Amino acid sequence: MATSTPPVKTPKTRTFSVLLIVLLALGVTATAAAAAYYLGSNHSDSPAVVKPEEPIFVALEPLTVNLLPNGRSRFLHVGVTLKIADAKSQGQIAQYLPEVRSRVLTVLSNREGDTLVTPEDKGKLASDIMAALNQPLTPSQPAQKISSVMFTTFMLQ
Repeated sequence: MATSTPPVKTPKTRTFSVLLIVLLALGVTATAAAAAYYLGSNHSDSPAVVKPEEPIFVALEPLTVNLLPNGRSRFLHVGVTLKIADAKSQGQIAQYLPEVRSRVLTVLSNREGDTLVTPEDKGKLASDIMAALNQPLTPSQPAQKISSVMFTTFMLQ
């Protein structure tokens, strides 16, 4: 009967086995660490997309005003829309709408017809309206945040 003898492990074979086990352990550890890092943080190649805030617009009812006399009687019919920066200012404008309309009427009626003809004149008028409306509506409230005034109707007669 023949007997087989198990292979004899030499120190060189044992060193290779230990080295192989250590390398496998390091590879598994590095893979686990990389996976945890990648899954734990947001790594996208594209930059984060910033969603712009939705604009808030408040349209005022059209206004008709008599202009300052400059040799003849003139009137202005204008539609105004306000672009508001935040919901708090929107609430203040809605709550104090009569005051807002009064301020706009005051700014409009203190103009002469000849000073409302060019686009620059209309831009100046929009700036003056915005300045008047960005003032606090009552002494106890902060100022509104109106970012622009747009004319949706503008008829000078």
